[in-house]
Amino acid sequence: MILDATVCRAALLARDARFDGVFFVAVSTTGIYCRPVCPARAPRADRCAYFVHAAQAEAAGFRACLRCRPEVAPGGSRLHASDVDARALLVRAAVAAIDRGGLVERSQDDLAASLGVTARHLRRAVVEELGITPVQLDRTRRFAIAKQLLHDSSVGLAEVGLAAGFGSVRRWNAAFRAQFATTPSSFRRARAGAGGRAEPALVLRLDARPPFAGRALLGFLAARAIAGVEQIDGAEYRRTALVDGHRGTLVARVVDEAPRPGLRLTVSASLAPRLIAVVDRIRALFDLDAQPAVIAAHLGAAPQLQALVAREPGRRVPGAFDGFEVAVRTILGQQVSVAAATTLCARLVAQLGVPIATPWAGLDRLFPTPELVAATSTTALAALGLPSARASAIRTLAEAVLTGAVTLEPTTDPGAAMAALLKLPGIGPWTASYLAMRVLRWPDGFPAGDLVIRRALTASTDRAAEAASAAWRPWRAYAAMHLWANAQGGG
Repeated sequence: MILDATVCRAALLARDARFDGVFFVAVSTTGIYCRPVCPARAPRADRCAYFVHAAQAEAAGFRACLRCRPEVAPGGSRLHASDVDARALLVRAAVAAIDRGGLVERSQDDLAASLGVTARHLRRAVVEELGITPVQLDRTRRFAIAKQLLHDSSVGLAEVGLAAGFGSVRRWNAAFRAQFATTPSSFRRARAGAGGRAEPALVLRLDARPPFAGRALLGFLAARAIAGVEQIDGAEYRRTALVDGHRGTLVARVVDEAPRPGLRLTVSASLAPRLIAVVDRIRALFDLDAQPAVIAAHLGAAPQLQALVAREPGRRVPGAFDGFEVAVRTILGQQVSVAAATTLCARLVAQLGVPIATPWAGLDRLFPTPELVAATSTTALAALGLPSARASAIRTLAEAVLTGAVTLEPTTDPGAAMAALLKLPGIGPWTASYLAMRVLRWPDGFPAGDLVIRRALTASTDRAAEAASAAWRPWRAYAAMHLWANAQGGG
């Protein structure tokens, strides 16, 4: 992405929230970099430099602002796969993988292999595209988590280092001192003296670009909440979690007040070693990195969507905390109501879900892993009340995930992932497109065969719906959410 200094300067002077997280401004006289919405007085133009990634600013020798806190800014928007070249796609996939903790316990060789390239090619592509290395990106991500915890939590300093992905207390202290010219304990004391209030848990603030229709998204999730795994209570989303072998719970409280809407996330200490991945999954689930003003301006120009977008301009596309979980839930929902699918999913969890102790009554199961589902016979799955074809489809999906034939990660190319899904029995275009929206985080994912969507477009066939929705690209996933919400939960 090439930044236009004139546009960046205008956004900075206006403190335009549409550009929050899209770029960062570094000031030569202070050695600090900020978000464009920072409340501090705008510096002179000749003292400013602009960067797409916080890691680029840090590699150039700048430190994060303690006032606007760049580490809590929303991330960049998702792109249609056809909008960028192969190198840019590879770099975006690498950045997304690093954001999910891809280098916390894996080498660059492992990360590159998962992306289908050599470590040398990956490093060269990232350097050519961003001017920094994958290791520098990872370092900035770790320090972002560490700063958030030092600001907002009162957990022990050793726990902060562990959660940020540093392998030892000595390494953590040395790295922090080198980055910020102070120790973690001194940094925390300084923030407490400045009036900061810390919480005795892993607590983080996650910002979203306004407007943020967080409660509307909670309503969508509530209708589909999996008993034993998820709970929605008012503005809170609670769930159990299994992340790379680490079990625990989390609570995401929606904060939708201006000017800093988003989430307040509390994570159990047992998930500390995978906190980076947990944060990225929650950002995806609540679509915190969307650019609502850009999306609303585009979709609001369509006659079928104008009133809907005006009614809820900050509507998000719910993502997936766990791709396999959403895929199974989606297959169970084929040809039945949302309520019926929820009942079937609750039976599956009650039968196969591993028990876990939590502070909340009724929140007591982990969603079954692909290993557990694949090890269960089709007959046993059908005994839960599933048609045999659907039971077989779930088991086949689990086996495909285990073998790598299907990858349910947002770093996957959506076209290739959908093609792999469509090869599985029991998965058709609607299911593949729906998973592209939620699991693959494809903003143009669009289930053209959905009856609500076809009715809204007065389209008699899937092909006609595709043609009629062409003007909505590349934001058709958001259009689908508006249409379903208008039909009171259709889809």
